[in-house]
Amino acid sequence: MNIKVVAIDDHTAALAGVGDLLGEIPNIELVGMVNTVDQALDRIHQMIPTDIDVVLLDLRLADGSDPYNNAVLLLSTGVHVLVYSSMESPFLVRRALKAGVSGVVDKSARVENLVIAINEAAAGRTVANANWAGVIDSDPLINSVQLSARQREVLELYAIGESAKRVASITGLSADTVQDYLGRIRTKYALVGRPVHSKIDLFRRAQEDGFLPGPGDR
Repeated sequence: MNIKVVAIDDHTAALAGVGDLLGEIPNIELVGMVNTVDQALDRIHQMIPTDIDVVLLDLRLADGSDPYNNAVLLLSTGVHVLVYSSMESPFLVRRALKAGVSGVVDKSARVENLVIAINEAAAGRTVANANWAGVIDSDPLINSVQLSARQREVLELYAIGESAKRVASITGLSADTVQDYLGRIRTKYALVGRPVHSKIDLFRRAQEDGFLPGPGDR
């Protein structure tokens, strides 16, 4: 049975390249080439009950959508998601990894490596290749601190310069709750040996853990 694949990329030439790479692979059927996640979701729903197995997801799309949200939306349909993108932004890679994608493959990889990754993803296995290892090796803090959705929201707003009072207003939380969350966040970082002594430290921790983009991630 063929592995059915949909590719998402906002560059027509890139999609054509994927078509050329996979067109002659016997067990892989490229059933869709689209520019946005919404288009991919439409294609996935149209294919049911003939399920899509793997979605190749580019990290940077013209609509500016977040790789984490994109991956979550796609994964919710039951497909396996494989990042197929240039790896110039560690922040965007970290965002996708946090969503639970099967793995990452650089667009410069050999076609054999892409085919192996697609087969692994379709089988529900993690694609443990050099690209994945490189991301983890360059980002050893990726799983060091786990924050709740609310804690993360507070951290992101506070770290980019909002006052605690303003964070409370934006989130609908009380000022005391915001201060409690900030205290808990500081404690979590301290417990893993990454103390936070100032608002600048919080901003740096948020960058390190992929909650905010770093200097080279734009």
